[in-house]
Amino acid sequence: MRHQTHKHTFSRRNGARAALLKGLVNSLVEHGRIRTTLAKAKELRRHVEKAVTLGKKGDTATRRVLTAKFSNTQTADTLVTDISKRMKDRPGGYTRIIKAGLRPGDKAPMALIEFVDYKLPESAKDGETTVRADAATPEQKRAWNKRKEAKKKNIRNMREESRKRNRK
Repeated sequence: MRHQTHKHTFSRRNGARAALLKGLVNSLVEHGRIRTTLAKAKELRRHVEKAVTLGKKGDTATRRVLTAKFSNTQTADTLVTDISKRMKDRPGGYTRIIKAGLRPGDKAPMALIEFVDYKLPESAKDGETTVRADAATPEQKRAWNKRKEAKKKNIRNMREESRKRNRK
């Protein structure tokens, strides 16, 4: 039997998938919080948590392994010097995934993935979030809804014209 052989391929070949995950890990370590699809966030969590656990050793060999794995010395240094030290008392569970609704274009489920000790930047005011839809003012929401309705109307008109042409 082949147990637990299912991996997320994201419709990419091995090299492209590895590059995608490297980029996601680098972004998460650099920014502390990123927005991506839910499937990518779940796969990313595996790689980041292993990297943080490995970074807890803190020796030179660990830095070399992390640099080889993620192709970025800044990421390896941040993992070993900063993130692993912040997480040294935790036995695991260094990241959190927060579902963030559906992407407007293709309705893919989106998520925020962040380190559990992530704090919003000081520049964020009270009640302000980093999610665009949550931070919108009522005027912006009305404008978005107006554009959405205009787009639906345009699509209906195009379909109607197409039906008329096809009936002839």
